[in-house]
Amino acid sequence: MKDTPPSETIPSSLRLLVILEEIAKAGVPMTPTEANERLGFPKPTIHRLFATLEQEGFLQKDIDGNRYSPGARLRALSTGVLSSLRIRTARLTVLHKLSSQIGETCNIALPDREAMVYLERVETEWPLRIQLPIGTQVPFYCTASGKMYLSTLPHDHLLQYAQAEGLDKRTKHTLTDPNALIAEVQEIREQGFALDREEFMDGMVALAVPILEPQGRLVSTLSFHAPTQRFTAERALEFLPALQKASQALSTLLSDDAS
Repeated sequence: MKDTPPSETIPSSLRLLVILEEIAKAGVPMTPTEANERLGFPKPTIHRLFATLEQEGFLQKDIDGNRYSPGARLRALSTGVLSSLRIRTARLTVLHKLSSQIGETCNIALPDREAMVYLERVETEWPLRIQLPIGTQVPFYCTASGKMYLSTLPHDHLLQYAQAEGLDKRTKHTLTDPNALIAEVQEIREQGFALDREEFMDGMVALAVPILEPQGRLVSTLSFHAPTQRFTAERALEFLPALQKASQALSTLLSDDAS
């Protein structure tokens, strides 16, 4: 008996949603043809649906002009889902406990197209603190959370980013040479954590680890930052086990929410 093509079992009203689902599963930009290997729509249909999603802001073309990645509306939708009341309450519990252990501000950040965006934070009780409120966008190349995200990119994507991005010198410690940045990110990929040694802001150090979704891909980062009056990079690493334990708890929340 001949198998029914997947496209014939998908109602027309769900076709746009299953395309977005395939993009989310892939975790990297993909072409309509690549998505259609799983979906089996007629060729004109898959291209028309991708064009509709791009026009409405749910997808956007990647830098090669052929592949598509999540657009502004899809990223806003995903952030809204992650910020739902039930999961946010549990997430804040984890962050409060971690912040109490370390004594510094703890953050969850999401990768956006051009920067990391702070989704959640719990502030330190110290009067001397660094203000980076929820919604703040920070660069990939000079922050702990951003470099953690870069470490999950395929090498050719990382190479494209490092060569195309203007690596502005934020401080005297900022890595502005593409080869130096790539070497740093490769080391982060091997060790599983990222440090910001006053690269983004004078007088601030930070440590970040990944928060993984059920498929094992980075969905966000967990980090803390502190002024150098209280912390060095070496002292920050003393709290790496606590950060990793909290990250695992947050990853479990994602798994529970998906089940």
